[in-house]
Amino acid sequence: MKQVFTVTGMTCEHCEKAVVRAVRQLDRSAEVQADRIANRVEIDSAQPREALARAIADEGYAVAD
Repeated sequence: MKQVFTVTGMTCEHCEKAVVRAVRQLDRSAEVQADRIANRVEIDSAQPREALARAIADEGYAVAD
């Protein structure tokens, strides 16, 4: 299931990679695209939305609904 999150606090390529890595630790097969300019993260995963948001937030980024 494809889900889109508004994520703030990503300021560089390293931040984008950290978000992708955090999601993939939860779901290795997830397809993740992080765009720091648009404050947007698109995730295609079977994991619940809350779990994906928590993984990103635990990495230190703010997730809006």
